[in-house]
Amino acid sequence: MTESSLDVVGIGNAIVDIIARCDEPFLSNQGMEKGFMQLINAGQADRIYDAMGPATEQSGGSVANTCAGIASLGGKSAFIGRVAGDQFGKVFAHDIRSIGVGFDTAPSDRGLPTARCLVLVTPDGERTMNTFLGASTEFAEDDIDEALIGSAQVTYLEGYLFDKDPAKAAFHASAKAARANGRKVALSLSDAFCVDRHRDDFLALVRDGVDILFANETEITSLYQLNSFEEAASAVRAEAEVAVLTRSEEGSVILSGNETVEVPADPVGQVVDATGAGDLYAAGFLYGLTRGRDLETCGRLGSLAAAEIISHIGARPEASLETLARGRGLLD
Repeated sequence: MTESSLDVVGIGNAIVDIIARCDEPFLSNQGMEKGFMQLINAGQADRIYDAMGPATEQSGGSVANTCAGIASLGGKSAFIGRVAGDQFGKVFAHDIRSIGVGFDTAPSDRGLPTARCLVLVTPDGERTMNTFLGASTEFAEDDIDEALIGSAQVTYLEGYLFDKDPAKAAFHASAKAARANGRKVALSLSDAFCVDRHRDDFLALVRDGVDILFANETEITSLYQLNSFEEAASAVRAEAEVAVLTRSEEGSVILSGNETVEVPADPVGQVVDATGAGDLYAAGFLYGLTRGRDLETCGRLGSLAAAEIISHIGARPEASLETLARGRGLLD
């Protein structure tokens, strides 16, 4: 095994989050249902973008958020994801690099434009999202950087990306490259609907190519098609080296062999926006794991990062997670 230069390399959807405030009549005029997410095409994305007011544009996507959280903790992370050689592809690349995450995936010169999530925030803090997945859905094995994967302690795969066969092939190639270098592979199930679409493929990955599985309560019960969290936890314990199961305000349960670690959720004065909570929990957990921390400390780091992210709008830390963790005595 070669010496690692990265803690985590993430592979997932490369999406530009475009966040603007609006009033409720704007949503009605645009035919949007408040508080929901809808998938849109390129034309709809352009139309909504032109109609929006002043906006903040930043790199996004589930695993990209995790990589950003690791950087905020003081870790070394990199991200692999497909963008186009357009305006938003440049925004994504500049923004994610500016927060300390490595990003060297060459932009595509063909196919769909860069993915965007247009987020409208009403005065009550409710987010209405319109997502165009664009170039991110064309991710394929050619986008994989095996040398980069070989240099990272953990390769973290995003379940959301699993919808097309070329991306599935890329996932298996990434896992193979990581294992060839003696590295760990982590997978986020991402969403219960993802699990329903790809149950057999996800189960095959968990059994044959994944060392660390992240899932929430709904996702893990869906994966094993069982009625209770306890039954699903028992099933995954037998198949994953480490299973990290989050339960919202009930905290998380971490399973490894015969070990069970329960970690409470960090208290939050007010939950402003739950978007990205799972992404940032994974950031804290993986950062702790790559630093050799015990499972309880990894979980506490995850809970701390998740609590910070849900205390404000947006899925990127507004406070230094490293400073917060040191204040708690979770880092040396």
